[in-house]
Amino acid sequence: MNTLNKVITWNPLREIDEAQNRFNPFFLARFPNRMGSGAIDSLSVADWSPDVDISEDDRGYLLKADLPEMKKDDVRVTVEDGILCVSGERKSVKEDQKRKFHRIERSFGTFERSFTLPEDADSTKVTAEFHDGVLKVHLPTTPIARSKAIEVQVK
Repeated sequence: MNTLNKVITWNPLREIDEAQNRFNPFFLARFPNRMGSGAIDSLSVADWSPDVDISEDDRGYLLKADLPEMKKDDVRVTVEDGILCVSGERKSVKEDQKRKFHRIERSFGTFERSFTLPEDADSTKVTAEFHDGVLKVHLPTTPIARSKAIEVQVK
């Protein structure tokens, strides 16, 4: 009798990750986002949240948000009190009597993402462009005036 023995290493983190992946669709876009100035009374629940990348080079910061199948007129970018806010709405798919959906995983509805601007970002020169479903927000930097250390004579 030839038996094949298999040893399977138990990895509790893998099980936690699998459980999180199963529950993400239920909870992912249902957490409150701070809106506007970030005041406690300005909490709301977004319908979904676009993926965002933020990078930096010698000229400034670049924020890229994936907004597929949206138009630039459906997106709003504002800067107020050191907060950059990207908001908008992706319209839901209109029901087509000839088309039968088997699965709908893409999110629709309103969204809002807010980001605190770094000290060296020049909020008066923010620009944005929208092309092929990607919003690019450019935040140029300005040199921060650093105070010079001086020695004070003690008398």
